[in-house]
Amino acid sequence: MIELHLLKPNQYGYSAGEEEILEQISLPLNHCNVPSKLLASLSYQQNPILLEIDGLYLWYPALHELLQKAGNYEQRAKNFINFMSQHFHLSCTDESVNEYIDPPPRQKLNYRRLVLGWLFDSDNEQGAAWRSWVESRFGLLTCFHKVSLHGPDTSEYLDFRKACSRATYNTNELYAQLDLLYFFCQQELRLRYLGTEHLTLFRGCREQAEYRINGENVKLFNNLSSFTTDPESALRFGSKVFAVSVPLYKIVYFDSVLPCSLQGEQEFMVLGGLYRVDSHTL
Repeated sequence: MIELHLLKPNQYGYSAGEEEILEQISLPLNHCNVPSKLLASLSYQQNPILLEIDGLYLWYPALHELLQKAGNYEQRAKNFINFMSQHFHLSCTDESVNEYIDPPPRQKLNYRRLVLGWLFDSDNEQGAAWRSWVESRFGLLTCFHKVSLHGPDTSEYLDFRKACSRATYNTNELYAQLDLLYFFCQQELRLRYLGTEHLTLFRGCREQAEYRINGENVKLFNNLSSFTTDPESALRFGSKVFAVSVPLYKIVYFDSVLPCSLQGEQEFMVLGGLYRVDSHTL
């Protein structure tokens, strides 16, 4: 039986100024159990509730069972990778050369290549695919990809959507792969940080916090942004470093969740929106 988490009306609300910003960065529909505007709000940062993509327990009960049966991280990771390879047909094909056979098509983009692509450059086509998935599943609009995007009716946003289409064309249910990666990431976070709702993460920026809401410094982060546990590493994103209390539910991926990924970067991929921030002095 799945426990339902109900919203408490007295815990969730927006000031007039905050609501105006939220209207600009959220879509009316998403594919999760939390409204987009609430997910991007300061109220959610302070009082997070369980965030789930629609239908995962219903559509993938076998994966849930495999992860529950595993006794340690190594076995869980192995079960997850094997399930993904089999379910989405991600195994490498035979690329032996034969003059009478057409060369194999380019390797299809999959969740692991998306992770590597994001870590190398979040403004590439893989980054566009990630941000498009966030828009679809969580209803958070992309505010920046290579350039500032001022709403879905602009030419810059159209260019972004073209990059999304190129990245996701002819792939094996790429969004579903990311759904399950998020699911696995959340399982691991719950096990590694028992009883914890937030992690303090750091992000370097070029500007100071843009807003003051109810006397607090508030910053708007893109719908998907990289954070780190190391404030010095955060300097690679910008010279002004902010400490941010991030709800675990808004963490999409972190570097040690998959074996053989680029570990050591201490990078966390976090859903965006409005966040209370504190300036961090090194």
